[in-house]
Parts: sequence; structure tokens; C-alpha cells
Amino acid sequence: MTDKPEKFIDENGIRSDGRRANEIRDVKIEVGVLSRADGSCYLEFGKNKVMAAVYGPREVHPRHQQKSNRAIVRYKYNMASFSVEDRKRPGPDRRSIEVSKVSREALENQIFTEYFPKSAIDIFVEVLQADAGTRTAALNAASIALADAGIPMRSLVSACAVGKVDDTLVLDLNKNEDNYGQADMPIAMTPDGKITLLQMDGHLTKEEFKQGLEMAQEGCRQVYEMQRKALMDHYSKKTEVLSTEVIAAEDVKEDAQEEPEDVTPVEVLEDTEDTEKIDDTNETGVTKETDDTREPGDTKATGDTEETDDTREPGDTKATGDTEETEDTVKTGDVEELEDSGEEVPETGKNADETYGQMDESEEETSNE
Repeated sequence: MTDKPEKFIDENGIRSDGRRANEIRDVKIEVGVLSRADGSCYLEFGKNKVMAAVYGPREVHPRHQQKSNRAIVRYKYNMASFSVEDRKRPGPDRRSIEVSKVSREALENQIFTEYFPKSAIDIFVEVLQADAGTRTAALNAASIALADAGIPMRSLVSACAVGKVDDTLVLDLNKNEDNYGQADMPIAMTPDGKITLLQMDGHLTKEEFKQGLEMAQEGCRQVYEMQRKALMDHYSKKTEVLSTEVIAAEDVKEDAQEEPEDVTPVEVLEDTEDTEKIDDTNETGVTKETDDTREPGDTKATGDTEETDDTREPGDTKATGDTEETEDTVKTGDVEELEDSGEEVPETGKNADETYGQMDESEEETSNE
């Protein structure tokens, strides 16, 4: 603990950290910093550094704590062991339990708990670095985390503290002012002026109390504007990202639906056990079937229709261009008899007629003898 300064406020009305009596410390807010929490917030209030996380609404454990007509709100305030100069013993202490209780009450009446019966809303606040005013900083962070989690609320809760040092009321006490000041009064309220938390440590006159309350209202109003701006900035960025992704997805869908002009669409045919058709275009632009899919007796279309050699029956004609019949057809039975007798197979046409004529004459002579 540092030594007590001789004066907290100089003759010009400037405090030890350079602020005037009615000024709050610098505030930094980041929303949605924890990916696994339903809502989260990181807040720096001066040298205070606070992390808040919200989980729920979710199932209540243990079950006997659940309420049949509303949700229960559980608030846990904890100071990390490294948050103060003298290392703090881990775990809850009397002060942490007291801060958790009053903070829960300050937030619970702003939540529509009746919307979530038999459920729980858990709020966890971890103080990473402490420099006076940690309970008010924790309340501000928890309120933003609730909004980030989508918990329906009547309004945000903003908190600030008023104190008395050197017989002068000051807003938002720093560490030395909190340790050696004459009074400390943390206040939490809604934007419409409804007070949800008010505590006081020390002594204030009636006039000082009224003046301090007005100063605290102005401080809470400034904090509320910062909370609102942080939430709007966070969700405006998310909206822009989502809009960009939707536009990109629509463009891709439109491109996929458009068909190229010069490309002939390929027709996909289902495979069957018997046949398989493949689209193939020859030079004349006539579609033909592959050889492996034709059954015996099928025809092959190339310009004019012609029959395949292996499918013609004996005595059939072959169509090439215009259909022509051969002058004579060799009978299969005669060819087989000639082959069996060892004689030469006659040629077709006129030579075949002469050969058959000679064979007929020899047969007649044999029968006459």
C-alpha cells in the first residue's frame, strides 16, 4: 500500500491522476471476447481490468434450486490472485461473497426472468487487475455481457462511485482516494434514473449526499453512453460481415446457375444393368451408340442405315449407301457339300453359274449310266 499523499486535490482543483473532481477515468470496452460464452465483455476502467462472461439460460444444477415460474440469476465475483500488489489467496472471501450478492440483486430486477422458468442465468466476473472501484467496473462489464448474450432486459445497468477526499466530493475514486478518502459511495442505476445499487462507506452530510447523488447520476450517464456505443459498434461490424458473406454467397449461386454459351450441356444418364448410353457426336453431327452397347441384330447409324456384318443372316442383303442386292447368293448347304467333297468352292456371279451347270450335267450322266 502506498503512503498517504499530503493533498489529493491541488489549488487548481486537479486530482493526483490529473482529473478534475467531476471526471471519470478512461474506459475501454470490448464485446464478445470469449467464443464459448453466450455473452462476454472485457472492460478497462482506469487501471481496473475486468472480464465478464454470461452463460444461459440453461438447465439448473442442482435441481432443487430451480424456480417453477422464473429463472434464477447467479453472480460470481472473483479477484485473481495476481490482481493486487500483495498476492491474494485464491478462492472466495467475505468481501467477494458480499459483492456477488449485491451485484446480483442490482442486475436481477432488470432481467425478464419470467421468460425462462426452471432455468439459470450464470454471470462470472473475474478481476484481472484492481485499482479501486472494481465492483462498479464488474457491474458495467456484466451488464454488457448480458446484452451480448441476448438476455432480455428492461435496460442496461451502469455503475459509478462517488467519494469524499479533502472535504471535497469527487467522482470515480482512484486507489489512493479509495484507501485514504473520507467516504466512498458506489451507485448503480438505469438510464431512466432508477437506482439498483447504493452503498456507502464513510460519512456524508445530507447536502453532500444529494450533491454526490447528482454527480453519480452524471457519471452513470457517461458510462451508459460508452456501453451503448460499444454494443452498437460490435453488432454493426457483425452485421457488415454477415451482409458481405450473404452477398458473396448470392454471387456464387448466380454464377453457378449461369450456363456458358459455347459449351454443350452434358446429359447425365443413369447407369442400368443392361445398357449404358454415352453421348458422343461424330463429324456429321449424328449421335451414335458405342460398339460395346449394341446387341446382335442392332443397326449402326452412319449417314445411311447399314447392318453390321456379324448380325446378318445367310441370304440377307447388305445396305451400303443405296441398298443393292447381290446377283446371286451362295447357299450355305451347297458350300458345306463342296467343302466335304474336297472340291474348290465356286466364286459368286457368272463363274458360279457355270460351275453349277457343269455339276448338274455330270450328275445327269452319272444317273443315266
